[in-house]
Amino acid sequence: MLVGYARTSTEDQKAGLQAQERDLKAAGCEKVFSEQVSSVAQRNKLQACLDFIREGDALVVTKPDRLARSTAELLTIEADLSKRGIGLVVLSMGGERLDTRNPTSKLMLTILAGVATWEREIMLERQREGIAKAKGEGKFKGRAPIARRQAAEIMRLHGEGMGPVAIGKRLGISRISVWRVLSAARHPGGIAPGSGAGAVTALPCCPRLGRIAPQCVAQWVGLARHRVAPISPRQAAAGNQFLSARG
Repeated sequence: MLVGYARTSTEDQKAGLQAQERDLKAAGCEKVFSEQVSSVAQRNKLQACLDFIREGDALVVTKPDRLARSTAELLTIEADLSKRGIGLVVLSMGGERLDTRNPTSKLMLTILAGVATWEREIMLERQREGIAKAKGEGKFKGRAPIARRQAAEIMRLHGEGMGPVAIGKRLGISRISVWRVLSAARHPGGIAPGSGAGAVTALPCCPRLGRIAPQCVAQWVGLARHRVAPISPRQAAAGNQFLSARG
């Protein structure tokens, strides 16, 4: 059974969608799934189409960009179809018809996979060169942690009475990250990642337990082994002395 899939990006392209449906039916498709949605959005009809087709069927599209947003995605979809015993037919692949049920088309896809891998490696190489150059000029600072970028929102939710766990779930970050932001706001002069100086009492603590979060001790202080325990003034003084020695 031939199953077709047609897609256009906007509702203004109704003529284009109708043309695809016409070509798919002319190619012998018994059932056609069609939708008007951007390739980067959720494509519900495509998922329904992939769920519908069975072993021995073939998925038919007019052009590769109607099915996938990139060569890598096209190859991923084809590999999944191939594992399920389903063929892929592209009516116009650079002006040529591609049908993965024959060896020649399989060879074309293999060449496409090689080109896609080569392009990816070239892009990564250029990216690494650019980062190295920016670091050498002191311009590369990396990306700020997710929690730090959402510090204002964390403080707003906390001011409304929301707890760290609830804030973490709302923003999709860990409660440890929330505690870290709240602690930094309470202790502006506290420890900074990798600084090797500051007050141990400024480390992120659980508001209810008054204890240092173990993940933060490992990340901020750099200790290989640690324990969770309340920090007394004597321990704080010893910790500060230790950090000063490390600095």
